[in-house]
Amino acid sequence: MTAPHPTSLDAAAVPSPRAFKDLFRHHPAGVAIVTLVGPDGAPVGFTATSVISVSASPAVLAFSITGVSSSWPALREAHSAVVSFLAHDQADLSVRFATPGIDRFTDTPLEWLPTGEPRLAQVTSWARVEIAERIPAGSSFLVTADVTHVHEETPHAQVEQPRLVYVDRTYHRTGGHSQVG
Repeated sequence: MTAPHPTSLDAAAVPSPRAFKDLFRHHPAGVAIVTLVGPDGAPVGFTATSVISVSASPAVLAFSITGVSSSWPALREAHSAVVSFLAHDQADLSVRFATPGIDRFTDTPLEWLPTGEPRLAQVTSWARVEIAERIPAGSSFLVTADVTHVHEETPHAQVEQPRLVYVDRTYHRTGGHSQVG
């Protein structure tokens, strides 16, 4: 067996933002909406395709947000939030909460948790979280959060209600049709 040929890398070269974005363009991501209460008591929310599971015990998740997001000032001060995991037929919600400069909550039914956080009433899979850390990362922040409550409308929601996925700047859905093997 011969040793693999090393790849030539220019140590001084840094990928352009465009090259980096293009790399992730083909990497599928689940779609979620993070909602919280702003400093003025009004609901704040944004679409997040960066939500990841960090730990099951204790339950911890994370997501990123750019420092120039209109939601960042509220998130910087928030102690808790709700992360709603979108179903395949909720792309309109994702688009609305990703659009800057609009009232994202117009015609969006909300329910308020007893702990004070707003949640999207039509989303059946969600988690209440308490913000643990806000870690600077480039022009963004990685937010880690302790999960305090999980809600799934049905025990097999991922089968009965396929999830919304974003890849190649387009929405897709998960389900049996996309199963490999």
